[in-house]
Amino acid sequence: MPLPKYHQIYLVLREQLHEGRFAEGLPGELALMAQFGVARVTVRRALEQLSSEGLIARNPGRRTRALPPPVSGESPGTKSMERANLRGLLENLVTMGLHTSVKVIEVATITASTQVAEALQLQLGDPVQKAVRVRSTKEGPLSHITTYVPDTIARRFGRRELSKKPILVLLEESGVKVGRAHQTISARLADNVLAQHLDVSVGSALLAVRRLIYDEDERPVQWLHGLYRPDRYTYEMQLSRVGSIDAKVWVSKDVSAQFN
Repeated sequence: MPLPKYHQIYLVLREQLHEGRFAEGLPGELALMAQFGVARVTVRRALEQLSSEGLIARNPGRRTRALPPPVSGESPGTKSMERANLRGLLENLVTMGLHTSVKVIEVATITASTQVAEALQLQLGDPVQKAVRVRSTKEGPLSHITTYVPDTIARRFGRRELSKKPILVLLEESGVKVGRAHQTISARLADNVLAQHLDVSVGSALLAVRRLIYDEDERPVQWLHGLYRPDRYTYEMQLSRVGSIDAKVWVSKDVSAQFN
């Protein structure tokens, strides 16, 4: 059974709130009605759900504003469990980059938002490069990728280079020695912008990947937000048990990305 329309809108807006998309306030009800093609009552129900979870503040006569979501940090004690075989991961990512075409949507130097600054361990307002690209196979769009890179590194490449090479290759060519990556995988629903770029319907399920890459000195060098069509992309890993008999954990030994 498909999700109710108000719940689809709630999920899309919740993800955008977590990304810090509404620093200046949420769009008004009329704008959201036009964006999602629904009635006012549907929009209001979605907003009420966001408000009940403490994600937004609604004041009559004023613009609805976002409340800061809790920031989930990386637990020091779990670092070893979260490290994939980075070489295998990066090799597969580069291979995918070399076997797909890319369209650069946007490249700009922006000031780091709270979330970007925290992820990249920068000061709020520091310059970072934001790049938005859509990768495609011969079957059509595969992924919508947004990357944030500190300006001290990103000034060595721009739109032209990003249209020709995977960003991991550009980082290495810029002198970055990649050390490890911390990655989370979840799901989200396509909003109107993603739906247009990935050729899917608004509200379609997408595979959401967030990847923070560190250099060998433990400095964050890239924060990536990736949205993938699940019908064209599969993420696989092999796991093995390690540790003592009473404290065994699963760790990944190999990672592969399949696309069609």
